[in-house]
Amino acid sequence: MDTNSITQTLREGVWVAIKLGGPMLILSMAVGVLIAIFQAVTQIHEQTISFILKLIVVILVLLIGGGWMMETLLEYTREIFTLMATR
Repeated sequence: MDTNSITQTLREGVWVAIKLGGPMLILSMAVGVLIAIFQAVTQIHEQTISFILKLIVVILVLLIGGGWMMETLLEYTREIFTLMATR
């Protein structure tokens, strides 16, 4: 196994992690900012509001995109095991 194939495999792994974690992180961050603006305007400073809404968004993203996320992760894992078997 040469340096180029290791680098390519690690690069693909980082890209898979970004694809899987990105939607949840971006949407929960957007909800957090919107709730923070709402709380600043109304002067309601309750931390559980933000937490509950972020939790709901993450659960919805997992319910909607969970199948795609699993297929992406399985595809990458199969590729890793194929590389291990050929080396």
